[in-house]
Amino acid sequence: MSERPEATTRGVLDGLRVADFSRVLAGPYATMMLADFGADVVKIEPPAGDDTRHWRPPVDASGMATYFGSVNRNKRSVALDLTNEADAAEARRLAASADVVIENFRPGVMARFGLSYDEVRALNPRVVYCSITGFGAGEGAALAGYDLLVQAVGGLMSITGEPDGEPAKAGVALVDVLCAQNALAGILLALRERDRTGRGQLVEVNLLQSLLSALTNQAGSTLATGRAPRRLGNAHPSIAPYAVFPAADRDLVIAVGNDKQFGALVGLLAEASPQAASLAADVRYATNEARVAHRDHLRAELEAALATAPAAHWVEAFSAAGVPAGLVNDVAEAIAFADALGLDPVVELGHSRTVANPIGLAESSPRYLTPPPALDEHSGADWRGPAE
Repeated sequence: MSERPEATTRGVLDGLRVADFSRVLAGPYATMMLADFGADVVKIEPPAGDDTRHWRPPVDASGMATYFGSVNRNKRSVALDLTNEADAAEARRLAASADVVIENFRPGVMARFGLSYDEVRALNPRVVYCSITGFGAGEGAALAGYDLLVQAVGGLMSITGEPDGEPAKAGVALVDVLCAQNALAGILLALRERDRTGRGQLVEVNLLQSLLSALTNQAGSTLATGRAPRRLGNAHPSIAPYAVFPAADRDLVIAVGNDKQFGALVGLLAEASPQAASLAADVRYATNEARVAHRDHLRAELEAALATAPAAHWVEAFSAAGVPAGLVNDVAEAIAFADALGLDPVVELGHSRTVANPIGLAESSPRYLTPPPALDEHSGADWRGPAE
């Protein structure tokens, strides 16, 4: 993993001022995406700092909590106590000069500090004001927007986990990240509209709707049939074989999406297990629909053949034949895999090592200039002026 050279070109969002009142994950992730492309993000923190500064261990080499560091590079930090009128007035001055204001407090909290959308818009009609909530600003306003809670009430846990086990959450706060991407898209859409009209507007996103939208085919199936899907472990409701399988030494994933891929899979397995040769002619596996109906029998046949060789052998053979397959990597292995593919997945800034921005623009690449800031690092300078 190579250290990136310092960028010398202008960022596509240079000159854009973002007043970031958000904390924890969804808001900070969205503003980091903006900062990577040149936006001047001023992170307003309470005197105790963003909660994630205290979510430790683990910490990086400088002692900073890695949770905080993962979503706060390229920003400036200023600590303001919004319950103090002088500090709240400073925050209002920043909001009045900003192109974008983003916050993820419960509905009504920003109004207590004179920082509601209507109040900021009165000072700054061009402002794009993004509000992130858990369950919207209406009947769900009082509900706490914790990712685990949204995964539960939003249906994701009901389709995640083994059929005979308990509902399971994703291994990362996935709904926060999905909502952050929606916030980013909403902000950019509103900025594009401001280019046309000269006026800003309110952007509202919430965790629950972000999750429901991301359920895609599972939600579509429910709406079409009236039947809620069930947990299938790592299997797919509509495709087989599409799951995790054990090989001689470790697990791998096989993701067959069509009959041609299944034929290639069976052909390779037959070279190691003569019994597997019969799979190609078995009517139970002749079509995807038939394979889904007989997935349990098919799984047993595949496991017997896969047990004859290490997982890496099968992945190499399957990939060469056009059969989608891969090892079940841990996170370190996943990062190394991306690096081996030349994707340059790691950003190194001083003591900070974070994952690179996933958005690639041919002529306006993201820039990685400053590590995640220390709390109130920029209060000594004129933080209302342009970033250096």
